[in-house]
Amino acid sequence: MEQTDGVAALVLAAGGGRRLGGRPKALLPYQGRPLVEHAVAVVRAGGCREVTVVLGADRARVRSTAHLPACRLVANPDWEGGMGSSLRAGLAALPARTSAALVMLVDTPGVSPAAVARLLAAHRAGAELAAATYGGRRGHPVLIGVRHFAEAMEGARGDAGARALLAAHADELVPVECADIAAPDDLDTPADLARWGAG
Repeated sequence: MEQTDGVAALVLAAGGGRRLGGRPKALLPYQGRPLVEHAVAVVRAGGCREVTVVLGADRARVRSTAHLPACRLVANPDWEGGMGSSLRAGLAALPARTSAALVMLVDTPGVSPAAVARLLAAHRAGAELAAATYGGRRGHPVLIGVRHFAEAMEGARGDAGARALLAAHADELVPVECADIAAPDDLDTPADLARWGAG
């Protein structure tokens, strides 16, 4: 995949998996490795050189268990407050040279490198806000240009993440259809784990 300089992948991997018996989602086994390793591999294969991973639940064990070479690891002590706190922590930790953040959720194993590459291509074509869509329905990953970081952090509350930002700028959000190359499903319940062969 073509590399896109300036775009940092931001993998949100802080969740505690309350509906999964309290196991941190980052360490759920998927295809022979922890889910967080899979997510990092996907964004790298899709073209992201810089990767920042936000950790929360059982983060000391995630650090010692998962193999995350050359990743910037950011601790989110407020992870129980929801995904919004992880987005704020991650955006605040990105290097100054960052032109955009490619936000990837750790519990979306159906997102492919090809989907990441399509979002990066949209950014190279001028998009400052882009989101993967599946049959026209918005999903993840999401790309946020640097000029929107402050607003994204201000609106990131609870589990909403970047929802407020994307709604406020719906007219400039570039939809990137990915249903032919990826799947948006997340892993929230034991049934989800069974369907994806994870856990």
